[in-house]
Amino acid sequence: MAELPSKVRLTLPPIYLRIRGPSVYEDENQRTWLHLFLETGGVLQVRLRQEDIPSGHIQLTTTPPTSSTMPSWWTLQFGRRYLDSMHQIWRIVHQGNENGVEEIILELTEDS
Repeated sequence: MAELPSKVRLTLPPIYLRIRGPSVYEDENQRTWLHLFLETGGVLQVRLRQEDIPSGHIQLTTTPPTSSTMPSWWTLQFGRRYLDSMHQIWRIVHQGNENGVEEIILELTEDS
């Protein structure tokens, strides 16, 4: 049987992500994800990287995220799409594992 490349990730994406602090989201399994905005050709994308951050190092927030365009939560729906707190739909354009770090890239859909 052939081995899969190390980049392949066979797990499902997080079902729910909620803001925990500046640039930090937490999923339903209490794993933390850092986000980075990308804009390519006028298309808004968000890169989420699963990084373990001790809870004592996260400044908890109940105020709006640092960016007014950053949703306070995402929930997985529609298969490979997320609905965010601003009722926008994001599709997963990439999900993988680079050097042991899980990564998801979401792209804002035109119909949002």
